[in-house]
Amino acid sequence: MKKGVSESEASSVVGHLKEMGLLDDRSFAEALKREALKTKLLSLAGAKRYMLKRGIPREIVADAFSGEDTDVANAQKIVDKKKIMLQNYSSEVAKRRLYNLLCRRGYSAETIAKVLRENNFREDEE
Repeated sequence: MKKGVSESEASSVVGHLKEMGLLDDRSFAEALKREALKTKLLSLAGAKRYMLKRGIPREIVADAFSGEDTDVANAQKIVDKKKIMLQNYSSEVAKRRLYNLLCRRGYSAETIAKVLRENNFREDEE
């Protein structure tokens, strides 16, 4: 008995909520996935960590991301948003800041290099 609720009462309430469709890990996983990819513009790996951190089981997370590949598109959206704020910085500083931002959001080095190359941030500018 935790917090004044017996085990049988808790399991009864959980069962009732599942029957009503109010307690559904898969629909919650889809909502978290949308938030992570569309609002927060996280990478796929970052979105998976985001969902796992919130208690979604690994198998449901894996099912939610089957066939997804939005990393390059989302990374490009971030670069497009930040380019304007970074236009007063040297190309080297802007590139470094974009690289670090994309790393923090969970993007792979290959994805970051591709997006930066497409936006005229070359590796030889270091």
